[in-house]
Amino acid sequence: MANIRLLRDGAIGRIILARPERKNVIDRQTADDLFAALAQFESDGACRVIHLGAEGEDFCVGADLQAWAQTMEAGSDAHRQEAEAFGRVLLAIRALMKPVVCTVRGRALADGAGLASACDLVLAHEGAELGYPDVRVGFVPALAMTMLRRCVGERHAADLVLTGRVISAEEAERIGLVSRVVPAATFDEDINATLEQISQSPATSLALTKWLLYKLDALSFEDGIAAGVVTNVEARATDDFRNGLRRFADWKAKPE
Repeated sequence: MANIRLLRDGAIGRIILARPERKNVIDRQTADDLFAALAQFESDGACRVIHLGAEGEDFCVGADLQAWAQTMEAGSDAHRQEAEAFGRVLLAIRALMKPVVCTVRGRALADGAGLASACDLVLAHEGAELGYPDVRVGFVPALAMTMLRRCVGERHAADLVLTGRVISAEEAERIGLVSRVVPAATFDEDINATLEQISQSPATSLALTKWLLYKLDALSFEDGIAAGVVTNVEARATDDFRNGLRRFADWKAKPE
């Protein structure tokens, strides 16, 4: 995996984009490596949360346009395969039964913004910038729009993809593109604290919570409540919940 680094820090699996000299642009190899890395941590029983970050000043400024220029005449089948490779990464992030937390420092543009928004949590440095400037070069943020529209709604999505403007972390938080803006002075400390907090929760409750969160996209209100009932029952039957309930009962029984 030449373009990314993998490491596990206790229950935290870290996937780090490692092409800082190219602003961490995404080519076919990087997409394939990301997909493989996600699968590796999904099957790692000791990993409870996945951190997606990047080396250098920018998270990711989009696709590798230099590589695209060399394959312009490759034909539609080759272009489709490359697009599908990146699409598999976005689908894998949502399909994983473990939370994926993205940290954005510097710029997250085009496919970089799409990659970030596919994650469950997006924690942005106060100086970060996000945007979809694809239209300015005659392109379309075609894969990223599925997540963008879900995150910010139709009006904000249209504003971003039709103007191609790049927005601050503060505006991205206001419209729902990022989960939280993190102060520069405590960025690394706050990120690690959030990852550690998630990693301390039982694996089954994290998996069931993430599954239901996105399952609700395809359900009516009534069906969503019904799915919640089923998940409620499943959660109560897990050893993690039973152990947690015992710890809570023991804590309540302690004299003040």
